[in-house]
Amino acid sequence: MAQTIDYGNLMHDAMRGLIREVMSRVARDGLPGNHHFFITVDTTHPEMEMANWLRDRYPSEITLVIQNWFDNLKVDQSGFAITLNFGNAPEPLYIPLDAISTFVDPSVEFGLRFELHAEGDEDDEDDEEAPMMEAEPEDEAPKSGEVVSLDKFRK
Repeated sequence: MAQTIDYGNLMHDAMRGLIREVMSRVARDGLPGNHHFFITVDTTHPEMEMANWLRDRYPSEITLVIQNWFDNLKVDQSGFAITLNFGNAPEPLYIPLDAISTFVDPSVEFGLRFELHAEGDEDDEDDEEAPMMEAEPEDEAPKSGEVVSLDKFRK
């Protein structure tokens, strides 16, 4: 029996469930109103599926924009499949929920940020009890080839 309650992982599971539910509703009903998503994904995740040329271009992470055009959105217990347009080339992707590091809907200033740990990473006990998620949009400086600050998209 565990000696402590792992609140960090429980919160992560709950927030990934929220993302799963949002994506399920979008798959069923489409994006309502001005909603759109910026989703940053760890491209090294073993269950991440993407074209080799995309993986070569984004070897560690990619920020996906789900807004005007997407197709074939299907959600399962572990993640979602979607086809997105990259330079007028539709590309199918599979995004595991536990590969997501940020999920942002700037239309309502909502965001989640997860700390991803590679399997086998050993955290000391203090880190295990610390919250590992923030429920707010990212304000960090953009990295080359990624989505810029959300301030440009706010009205």
